[in-house]
Amino acid sequence: MQRMEEIGRVTTSEERLKKLLIHGLAGDAPAYHMFLKELSAHLRAFLRKRLARLPEEVEDLVQESLLAIHNQRHTYDVGQPLTAWVQAIAKYKLVDLLRRRTRRDLLTDPLDDETDFLSFSDNEAAEARRDLGELLKRLPDRQRLPIVHTKLEGLTVTEAARATGMSESAVKVGVHRGLKALAEMIRGDA
Repeated sequence: MQRMEEIGRVTTSEERLKKLLIHGLAGDAPAYHMFLKELSAHLRAFLRKRLARLPEEVEDLVQESLLAIHNQRHTYDVGQPLTAWVQAIAKYKLVDLLRRRTRRDLLTDPLDDETDFLSFSDNEAAEARRDLGELLKRLPDRQRLPIVHTKLEGLTVTEAARATGMSESAVKVGVHRGLKALAEMIRGDA
């Protein structure tokens, strides 16, 4: 019963936000302002769940997501669910943040603990790269190439699309499906 109430609230929120956005797109500034205000609360909750270990990043990511949604508002198809469109934008912003943090963390990795320094060797890293390479070989090109370009080489989706001749959407789908397939291989499901 509680799940049904939850679904009802989500549907009501979806409909309300969608109406506010549609009115805002038609020039109703107060409706658009209300859309952004209410959406920010939903984004904050969505991102808090995903950034439980990085709570200091939530507000910045909410603002980045709102800005991206504002800049891309002309791409919203009113025939489609608003939630999916908003979540896709927020997820891309989240991935960008994590990618930036990973690069920064790699550049600023402290070497103040000698036990940490001696706990890993190049052999272990080489073995991990070899194992990953073997798993990637098992994926079709449409999944392997987007992963290699975006996750290992650090290219943007646009750059990976250019490099592979695939559309940006196909690159995103390839990464998603490829990572899912890799996880299944690692778990031993495949």
